[in-house]
Amino acid sequence: MQVVYTPAHLAHDITTETFMGVSIPANEVAERAEIIRRALTADGGFELVAPTEHGEAPIIAVHDPGLVRFLEVAWSEVRRQGIHRAFLSADTYPNRSMFEGMSAATVDALVREPVHAGGRAGFWGLDSAAPLVAGTYGAARAAVDVALTTADLVMAGAPAAYGLCRPPGHHAARSMYGGYCFFNNAAIAAEAVARATGEPVAILDVDYHHGNGTQQIFWRRRDVRYVSIHADPDSDYPYFLGRADETGEGDGAGENLNIPLSPGTTDEEYLGAVDRALEAIDATPGSVVVVSLGFDTYGLDPIGTFALTTGVYHEIGRRTAALGRRLVILQEGGYHRPSLGENARAWLRGADGRPFDPLPAAGFGESGAVAG
Repeated sequence: MQVVYTPAHLAHDITTETFMGVSIPANEVAERAEIIRRALTADGGFELVAPTEHGEAPIIAVHDPGLVRFLEVAWSEVRRQGIHRAFLSADTYPNRSMFEGMSAATVDALVREPVHAGGRAGFWGLDSAAPLVAGTYGAARAAVDVALTTADLVMAGAPAAYGLCRPPGHHAARSMYGGYCFFNNAAIAAEAVARATGEPVAILDVDYHHGNGTQQIFWRRRDVRYVSIHADPDSDYPYFLGRADETGEGDGAGENLNIPLSPGTTDEEYLGAVDRALEAIDATPGSVVVVSLGFDTYGLDPIGTFALTTGVYHEIGRRTAALGRRLVILQEGGYHRPSLGENARAWLRGADGRPFDPLPAAGFGESGAVAG
C-alpha cells in the first residue's frame, strides 16, 4: 500500500493546548505522525510517496474563502499587532446568547470579522483546542495535498491508499476551524472524488469524536453519505452535534448516519457498529469510500473512553475492504503515542488483505516509536 507523507507537518509545532481553561501538554503533536511513519517503514509492506501540490481551488470548493484567508495571514497579524504569545487562540467567541433579542438583520450587521487577531480567531474558530503557530497554515495546506494525492492514487487504480494527514481535519466546517483541525482533509478529498468521477461518495468516520465539520459540509448533499461511529456527544466533544437523530436535510435527508456509543465500548460492540455503518455504505452507489481513520478509540487513549484493542483494528480494516470499494484512508486522531504505530499497521494491513504480525519488541524505543 502506498502511504502519502510529508515532513511539512513538523512546522505545526505545538507543545501546549487549552482544556477547560487550563493549559495542558498538547495531545496533537508532531510525534504522532512520525511514530506512524516509522512503524510503516519498518513493516516493509508500505511505500512512502510525497504529495503533489493541488493549489487552493480544491480547498475553496469546500471551505469559505474567508477562513482560508484568515489562516493564511493569522500569524503575521499576531506579529504585526504585537501580540506576545507562543500561539494564537481565541479571546472571545460570538455565542448566540450575545445577540438574544436582536433581529436577524441586526445580527447580520453586527457579527462581522474583527480586526484584532484574537477576535478573528473567535470569529472563525470553534474552540481553544486548535492553537495556531507560525507554521500552522503551511502544515494544514500540506495535509490537504496529502489527502488529495491519496485520492489521486485511488482514482488512478489503487484499491486503497493511506494519507498520513497532520493536522487532522474532520472538525473543520465550511467556515470554522477547531478541534485540532484547520482544513477538512476528508471533505476536500470526497469533494474532489465526487467531481472527478461523477459518482456518489461515502465517508466512513471511525475517529472517537464526531466529525461535526464533515457533517455540516455535506448536510444537504445527496451525493455524499456521511457515516460516523463515535462517542456520545452527551459526554464527549463536540457536544452539540453527533446524535443519532441527525440525518441530514433537503437533498441530503437520510444521507447522514451517526452511531454514538457509550463509554467502555468493547471490541465486539464496536464491530457491531462497524457492520451497521458498512451496511449503510453498501446500500449507496459509488465506488470510493473516504475513511476518516482515528485511533483515539483505543483503550489507553488519554482523551477517549472506549476499550478497543489493537487486534480489532485489523478486523475493522478487513471488513471495510470487504465492501469491495476503493479506499481513500486519511489519518485523523489517536493520542496514545506508544500504540499509534501498531494500531495503524493493524488497520492498514487489514485493508490490504495481509495478516497482522506485531513488530518485534526490540524494534521500539521507550516511547513506543519504531527506532530509526
